[in-house]
Amino acid sequence: MNKAQLIEKIHNQVEGVSKKQAEKMINTLTDTIIEEIKNDRQVTIAGFGTWLSRVRYARGGVNPQKPNEKITIPEVKVAKFKTGYKLKQALKGNR
Repeated sequence: MNKAQLIEKIHNQVEGVSKKQAEKMINTLTDTIIEEIKNDRQVTIAGFGTWLSRVRYARGGVNPQKPNEKITIPEVKVAKFKTGYKLKQALKGNR
C-alpha cells in the first residue's frame, strides 16, 4: 500500500473526511514523527509501536572498490521502530 492508497482508504472508511483532509492527517502524522525523533524524543502509539532515534556509532570498514584500504564509517543518527504488543500478535496470527 502506498500513500495515495492509504489516503483513499481513510477517505472511504471515516465518515465526513475528504481526501484532502485524509492527506493532511497523514502528512501531519509523518511530519510530527520525523520532528520528534529528530529531537531525540520518541513517539508511541499504544499497541502499535514506538518510533525513536538511535546513534549508530563510528566504526571501521573496508572500501569495497579497494579491499586493502581501511576506511572509517562516521557516526550517524538512525530511526528505529519497535513493534507494540497488538501488532506483534497480529503478525503472529494470534489476534
